[in-house]
Amino acid sequence: MNKVYLDGRKMDNPAQAHSYLQESMDFAGYYGENLDSLWDELTSIGSPITVKLLYKGEMLENLGDYGKKLLDTFREASEENPHLVLKERNWRFF
Repeated sequence: MNKVYLDGRKMDNPAQAHSYLQESMDFAGYYGENLDSLWDELTSIGSPITVKLLYKGEMLENLGDYGKKLLDTFREASEENPHLVLKERNWRFF
């Protein structure tokens, strides 16, 4: 099983957040850098992966409502795709 650690402090605005997600999760070069594209990428993952979101509070503070939508996209995609497991924490290690 693959693990990806996402640092919420590195998501300062929507464009930067999507760029960071594309790089961290190795999304295709044609990734659209929006919530619909994120949904498509997350729900099409075909092998087991655990995504650990660190510093969730900082991400939500930086991104505001967009951060909530981004987090909801991850949560809903993990419910839809049995290969995707999301673990979220406000602190660094777990």
